[in-house]
Amino acid sequence: MKAIPVPAISGLILFQPTPHRDERGFFSRTFDADVARSVGIDPDAFVQDSVSRSVRGVVRAMHLRSGDGEAKLVRCSFGEVFDVVVDLRPESPTFRAMETFRLSGDTQVSVYIPAGCAHGFQALSDLADVSYRIDRVHNPDEDVSIAYNDPELAIPWPLPATLMSERDKSAPSLADALRT
Repeated sequence: MKAIPVPAISGLILFQPTPHRDERGFFSRTFDADVARSVGIDPDAFVQDSVSRSVRGVVRAMHLRSGDGEAKLVRCSFGEVFDVVVDLRPESPTFRAMETFRLSGDTQVSVYIPAGCAHGFQALSDLADVSYRIDRVHNPDEDVSIAYNDPELAIPWPLPATLMSERDKSAPSLADALRT
């Protein structure tokens, strides 16, 4: 497994495994504490693992946490997604930078998203499972959402948005979210 810094956003790291493939399918290490430590991530800081399942066209966007924020390790464990990260840390040298990825169950690549960055994705396959490893216990009072179609962000979603939560449908603009 390799840890690859993504220069567009300070602290964003791709973890690229080496799946072992044969006629049965594949086996892949999806997390390695020593590799995480090698790039300054404390593997013991993660306190929660979660998974979401989405159908093609679903947008789950753009979420982050207020307060101390929340770092995440995100991976598409099945299917394929278009993944988006936006740096919303005012003190960051990459403030407001955006990076996009195609994550898939075939590659098992994970993205480490530092606290203070917004994250969202769109399912590109008929079904897509996204696994999250999170470093803080969830507190719904700290949830922040930003409109998936905010013109300032201009996220290039590859498909029309077919379904999303009421929270995402009514999310404020980036400017309004940053004011709160």
